[in-house]
Amino acid sequence: MLLSHSRYWLLACLTSLPALAQTAPPVTAPLDVAAVDAVVARTLKAFDVPGMAVAVVKDGQVVLAKGYGVSSLATKAPTDANTLFGIASNTKAFTTAALGLLMDEGKLRWDDKVTDYIPEFKMYDPYVTAEFTVRDLLCHRSGLGLGAGDLVIFPDSADFTVKDIIHNLRYFKPVSSFRSQFDYDNNLYLVAGEIITRVAGQPWAEFVQTRLLKPLGMSRSATDFARLPDPTNIADAHTPVGGRVQVIRRYQNSITGPVAGIYSSVSDLSQWARMLLGGPGAPAPLLKPATQWEIWSPQTLLKVGPTPNSYNTHFAAYGLGWDVYDMKGYKEVSHDGALPGMVTAVTLVPELRLG
Repeated sequence: MLLSHSRYWLLACLTSLPALAQTAPPVTAPLDVAAVDAVVARTLKAFDVPGMAVAVVKDGQVVLAKGYGVSSLATKAPTDANTLFGIASNTKAFTTAALGLLMDEGKLRWDDKVTDYIPEFKMYDPYVTAEFTVRDLLCHRSGLGLGAGDLVIFPDSADFTVKDIIHNLRYFKPVSSFRSQFDYDNNLYLVAGEIITRVAGQPWAEFVQTRLLKPLGMSRSATDFARLPDPTNIADAHTPVGGRVQVIRRYQNSITGPVAGIYSSVSDLSQWARMLLGGPGAPAPLLKPATQWEIWSPQTLLKVGPTPNSYNTHFAAYGLGWDVYDMKGYKEVSHDGALPGMVTAVTLVPELRLG
């Protein structure tokens, strides 16, 4: 599901999926498209969202791929299933999948030391430097504070190189003990992308394009805006300015590729979801089952409040590029992403082959 401007529609949209409405459905109810349309209409109005796109995948098939509203208040172009959005931090799942491909080929392991591949890598604490693994790059438990170093990549006028960012990590003082708590960090995914570049012998962008996007037939997608084969039908970024939602300049920074670089549509992302979930007619898995299982396994625990919620959630964690938690008795993996004026979300329920 992709949209520009608001992120609060997600829970409402989830309630429109019949398979999540009951604990153990004996059969899969058909998707009530009219109900989805109604939820989207309320969301667009309530949060002043110009447009959004939604896709639903079930049992290997795309059961809905649809756009709503406009992709730009300036042009009034309609949003459809092929409208491109910056998927922001949903890119992180592609970066972990790329590492998984290299692991399946025997070229690295999750618990290899980062310095095995990037000798110049150095954190503030020498012990942390020596012990830091590929896994640690991906699950936000480094000891760095929330968003540490984000200003070297946001806004996109920053001119730091990946080499600069890797060098400067040594100056970031931790706020917690190594591996003791969750604090979301973007820059360590740049380090992960650099490992892919060095191990694969080709840039992260080329590796992801040729080994993930192309095999899945994600023909309109690309690892950054400049690489889009057809940059038409692309959503503008929108945000309130002076009390009125307006088009703003689209964020573009090519070095953030492994963090937040991919542009895609719900039509293309449906192929990614079909591959991950499986089912009749779904694309063949790109990763070994054990590798995908590890990516979706809890790595860093998150707090769950003592008060029961409507989704009956008992645990929450971060895996390798994915949030992992339970909802109404089912394991759910998801992630969202945000760029200035644009928000995305991917939610999968593997046991139900639903996304």
